Amino acid sequence: MNKFTRFITVSALLTAGIALAQEPTAVNPNVEEAKTVIKTFSMQLKSELKAALEESPLKAIAVCKERAPAIATEVGNKTGWEVGRTTLKPRNTELNTPDAWERGVLTEFAKRHAAGEDIQTIAYGEVVTTDNGKAFRFMKAIPMVDICLACHGTEIAPEVVESLDKNYPQDQARGYQKDELRGAFSVSKPL
Repeated sequence: MNKFTRFITVSALLTAGIALAQEPTAVNPNVEEAKTVIKTFSMQLKSELKAALEESPLKAIAVCKERAPAIATEVGNKTGWEVGRTTLKPRNTELNTPDAWERGVLTEFAKRHAAGEDIQTIAYGEVVTTDNGKAFRFMKAIPMVDICLACHGTEIAPEVVESLDKNYPQDQARGYQKDELRGAFSVSKPL
């Protein structure tokens, strides 16, 4: 093969590769629905937390303990999705300890964030096989934001520490800085 023929062949392959790279990839239609479910849950929770914090961080603890699971159930009942939050450092170990799949995704989220990926965009979803058949599972990272630092940060008021110790004797969810990975919203839907 002469130089000209090799040049044409390489050019054709590169052009084909570029064209393939520019083709839109197929996106699971459940991704947008999962994002909407998460947005609904997170906006309602954030709204109630903000209102509670205006009164007292102690009120916010009650919202997280009682209202967050109730909001997740309400959104789940309306949408047909199982809705929750999880983290590698749970406060409520009964409700928020990750299962094996979630633990793997959270570990990958931490690596992606450490590599410089914007925490606001970190998400992952896939179709998995469960004991009950196939399901679509999706997680979206939760960044540590200002509103959460009163109970999850490094400088927590003594009365808040006392309430946290009383309500969550196995609490691991303190000592965070703003913009760290707090955990993730985790949703799933049978297919």
